[in-house]
Amino acid sequence: MAHLLIVEDDDLLRDGLAAQLGQAGHQVTTAANGALAQELLESTRFDGVVLDLGLPTVDGMQLLRWIRKRLLALPVLILTARDGVEDRVEGLNAGADDYLTKPFNLAELKARLGSMLRRSRLPAFGGSLELPAGRLRLDATQPLAWLGDEPLELTQREWALLSLLVANAGQVVGREDVLAAWQSDPGESPGLGSNALEVYVHRLRRKLADSGLNIRNVRGLGYMLETAAP
Repeated sequence: MAHLLIVEDDDLLRDGLAAQLGQAGHQVTTAANGALAQELLESTRFDGVVLDLGLPTVDGMQLLRWIRKRLLALPVLILTARDGVEDRVEGLNAGADDYLTKPFNLAELKARLGSMLRRSRLPAFGGSLELPAGRLRLDATQPLAWLGDEPLELTQREWALLSLLVANAGQVVGREDVLAAWQSDPGESPGLGSNALEVYVHRLRRKLADSGLNIRNVRGLGYMLETAAP
């Protein structure tokens, strides 16, 4: 079963959820505020996060954007009392995989968590991912990558692009998905366009020249990471 992080400031709800999900066979860790959640995410491997939005110290939406900057593949289910359409749209656009409002049905929460975890294709944190097709490895905890034993020199944007392609290896990643991942970082400047993306893709192709992998341009749709032709 999965190792889940529950980030919830309501003591009764947090403890109750931990007990119920623990009985369902999951390993559960809890955090009562966003700052503690960040510390746990930096030190522990998790397979999924249940995230409240109204958190002390670090707001839930801010924490979600922080997660998407550093742990692109980590599944996140928002569990909140904010039930407006605008809130749902903001949460999903910020990178949540699912959105459930309070009060909620426990059976539905378990079903949504199960579905979210099944869709997850990458280790959520720590270790490295090695594609069967080549020698490329990524560290999901920080912007580091290697070809064999040699480190790849990557900018933050190049690493974010590569992580997204690896997470969807063999599938098309839309240009808008890459731009959204970049712009979810509060430190990034707005207004990035397709021309800038093409430059980063070109740079990344050159750095992957000896990896056994290729970034293919799928006309009108986006990019796909695939095995390079022999």
